Amino acid sequence: MRKLLLPVALALISGRASADEESRQKALATMRSATHFFRTEIATRGGYLWKYSDDLKMREGEVAALPTVIWVQPPGTPSVGIAYLDAWAATGDSLYLQAAVDAARALAWGQLASGGWYYRIEFTDQDSRRWYYRRNVDAGDTEQGGRRNKSVFDDDTSQSALRLLMRVDSVLQQQDTEIHHAVEYALSNFLRAQYANGAWPQHYDTPSDSTDLAILPARYPASWSRVFPGTGYGDYYTFNDNALADVIDVMLEAHRTYGDIRYLEAALRGGDFMIRAQMPEPQPAWAQQYNHRMEPAWAREFEPPSITGGESYGVMRALLDLYIETGEHRFLSPLRPALSWARRSLLPDGRLARFYELKTNRPLYFVRDTYELTYSDADVPTHYAFKVRGIERIESLERKLRNIEQEGAREAILARRRLRFRGSLKPEDDDRVREIAASMDERGRFVEDGSMRPSTYGQPLIRARVIQSETFVRNLEELARYVALTSALE
Repeated sequence: MRKLLLPVALALISGRASADEESRQKALATMRSATHFFRTEIATRGGYLWKYSDDLKMREGEVAALPTVIWVQPPGTPSVGIAYLDAWAATGDSLYLQAAVDAARALAWGQLASGGWYYRIEFTDQDSRRWYYRRNVDAGDTEQGGRRNKSVFDDDTSQSALRLLMRVDSVLQQQDTEIHHAVEYALSNFLRAQYANGAWPQHYDTPSDSTDLAILPARYPASWSRVFPGTGYGDYYTFNDNALADVIDVMLEAHRTYGDIRYLEAALRGGDFMIRAQMPEPQPAWAQQYNHRMEPAWAREFEPPSITGGESYGVMRALLDLYIETGEHRFLSPLRPALSWARRSLLPDGRLARFYELKTNRPLYFVRDTYELTYSDADVPTHYAFKVRGIERIESLERKLRNIEQEGAREAILARRRLRFRGSLKPEDDDRVREIAASMDERGRFVEDGSMRPSTYGQPLIRARVIQSETFVRNLEELARYVALTSALE
């Protein structure tokens, strides 16, 4: 690989005047050992799952998986790849850059003809023939037939894949044709998937055909069924799991990376949709998803038409970010009414309900097993968060809103955001380095107690010693930050 320039201005440094060299060397050694194990023992064609048993006989993403499968949905392949890029930026060690490139190429291999990604990528010939890939289109295969081609925005899946590919593409100065082509193809199709009103669906397999859909403000339905109707929701305007906010985020990054005004315009249209999607009083917040009449609608059997205490936070944060990026005050106007609603909707324990009944604002829950809609939280399903963080999120947003309105604050925030590693070293950072190093075994593994999903769905979890991508990512990113900050002190 040709010589590359390290990113400049890695960090803002204040505080400690000298670094603990022993801790720095320990951090470097731990990063290398852990990465060597992950690349040589864990990776499948450069990609990763979520979790592995310590003997590698059991593997899983959101479900049990074979050794020939990798996961796109975080904390899978994109999360690991971005951690590798952080490690490279902190050290200049080509080991990490090559690992990130390998992860990006695994994602490029699994890119769908629709431009994005499904939750997983399957590498065997038999399994991969079930999917309609971008590489099939490139080879002249223009008939999808019965092959799968669903690009998913749910859970930051396609967005995180594109995010890693763009960052690798930027580091390689757009010279890797495979990676750069994957980026351009994804961005083009993300633009085509956007509705005329600025929203994106939860998933798609063809470009948006929204010319016959009116651009409307949000409204309450005249009535709604309290029983799950079983209808599809994939083409609804979707905030669930912050899908739309994550697309806006990746579009803003694309504009910063490539300078193409189309990506900024798409992000702005997304922000304008968020403004229109704010419900009128008495609940000036947001629903998880809207039908094409801009009414809150059912998604899954435990996601009713309602106002959400969860995704409303993600929308507010995205609007604040849009203001920071653009300076356009219209993105701030929905925040104060929404924060006021959130404060008066707090539960006695300081949390927010995930769902509030339309107009009455009563918290809504479901009965475990039967999924009957109820006002009681006494017996709810355990697989879903029916209560979410409340007061701390509200106070954080209120504080940010006050600060951002001060003269020069927006510019200062933008300057800090352009830095890869921020903050200052504290004495406890040395302790954290030692803690991470001590948790790694002689093979470079972070092994911990946990459980694995059985290969047969519905069976009990299997207690096991496990290796988690999430733990690896967190540890590698913390160590990379420590090394970057100590390097800047020298």
